[in-house]
Amino acid sequence: MPLATPLDARFPSRVCPALDVSLVNYVTSFADPARTPNPCMLVWNLRAAKRISWGFFVSQLRLWLITVGLFFTLAFGSFPLPAQVSQKPPAFGIPQASPLVGDTSGLAREAQQWLVDLVKINTTNPPGNEKAAATYIAAVLEKEGIHAELLDLGAGRSAIVARLRSTAIADPSRALLLVAHIDVVGVDREKWTVDPFGGVIKDGYLWGRGSIDDKSMLAANLAALIALKRGGVHLNRDVIFLGTADEEQSGDASLKIVIAKYWDRIAAGYALNEGGQVVLKDGKVQYVAVQVSEKVSVNVNLTATGIGGHASTPTKVNPVVHLAAAVDKVGNYTAPVHLTSIVRRYFEGLAPLEDEETSKWMRVVDTPDRGDHAQRYLSEANPMWNSMMRDTVAPTMLEAGIRANVIPSEAHATLNIRLVPGDTIDLFVNDLKKLVNDPHIRWDISLDGGFAAPNSSLDTDFYALITKATAQEFGGAPVLPFMSTGATDSAQLRLHNVQAYGLRTFPLAEEDMRRVHGDDERLPLASFAKGLDCLVHIVAEFSVNK
Repeated sequence: MPLATPLDARFPSRVCPALDVSLVNYVTSFADPARTPNPCMLVWNLRAAKRISWGFFVSQLRLWLITVGLFFTLAFGSFPLPAQVSQKPPAFGIPQASPLVGDTSGLAREAQQWLVDLVKINTTNPPGNEKAAATYIAAVLEKEGIHAELLDLGAGRSAIVARLRSTAIADPSRALLLVAHIDVVGVDREKWTVDPFGGVIKDGYLWGRGSIDDKSMLAANLAALIALKRGGVHLNRDVIFLGTADEEQSGDASLKIVIAKYWDRIAAGYALNEGGQVVLKDGKVQYVAVQVSEKVSVNVNLTATGIGGHASTPTKVNPVVHLAAAVDKVGNYTAPVHLTSIVRRYFEGLAPLEDEETSKWMRVVDTPDRGDHAQRYLSEANPMWNSMMRDTVAPTMLEAGIRANVIPSEAHATLNIRLVPGDTIDLFVNDLKKLVNDPHIRWDISLDGGFAAPNSSLDTDFYALITKATAQEFGGAPVLPFMSTGATDSAQLRLHNVQAYGLRTFPLAEEDMRRVHGDDERLPLASFAKGLDCLVHIVAEFSVNK
């Protein structure tokens, strides 16, 4: 029924029909998408009507009532405006759960191809060759209209940085830095069942060196930046993409050098990097570990000296024998326990998730009466828990001799030491020297070792958001603060007052985590898609105006 009919029936006028017709026409225009309301015409008609019937109180009352009705109509949307009916959602997509980001399945398929291509680019460090991969990433970004800059770090070596700006003038204290390293560790090709740089996809996995560490994070960060760009969202802070070089060696092309030379390009208040993990057990996410601290890596070189000669006449000063004895003692050494506040909180949060026996000992790990036994139990139960509780040392390289029938005059070994933050390398090496007690062994501490950095805060809005978003993404799984036993670029950032958090968002089982830096490294493709969705949501929730 036309809207004019009930209005005419409710407001019959013998005094001022012109007024009724004007109001009816104006109100009717809201209900008819083909017509456009014209407030100016209404005002002109009202003025004309008032000149005709100024003295009639009923018309004035009618004018007042209908005007009030129009006000509430416009204010509360009783009649849908044509512009609202035809409005299209933003290109980024909006799911019911969030007004900021939408379905990332299509983006995940693109990112999977980027990851395959990156795995095919051999960036084994040394020598690194990161510039080739950085150039590839720059091309992907340029297609999206995002300018990327390669930061020169030497022959064949580059980091890459790209930025989405929130304002014309940057505020580094609010900026979010998305970090991943481009280089990878070397491979023993004979131990692999596939080409480690072939980007092979089979059995639901992407196989290849760097498929987890750390090109998966590199591709996901790239996807997050592109998602924001495609969405045309309004940012509340700058978002910076950074692909670093030389993370595995921490040498002359590492983040330490980037900070020294290019800090103005990457300065930020917050960072998201590798280091944490989404732990998958029996096909279900058991918990999410967010890295807020990490152990300090330092290499120590042992040199055993003696008298070389013919192997047919062995002596008591054979350097190989002395070195082997020293390595045996060092390799079986167990340092005292040093529980940090982060490790205590980690065990407290993990205890309810473990079996009854393990849970019992986690709850008393730092008590005076049962702490020693609890520490022994947990150390034997899990090598990572052992490393989280104390300084560790692992012999990793041996070198001696030139021929089978020659006793060398020197033999060499490399020890990789991981210190709990707050412990010092000098004190630890002194303990090892006392243990070995051999004047034929020389100890040389590498000068390019790591530095202890402060913990990232557990009280920032960003940490709270990571906790909330990952719990929602992974079915309410507990989110725990975590000290990683491995070193990352985050330590350098924390030393420059960046609140850096580590979380590789892809759910991974222990079987796959063991392959990192090992043979047949592989990434479940379903985990990559899930983790990418989680990462994009975290970045968007933190960086996009609500």
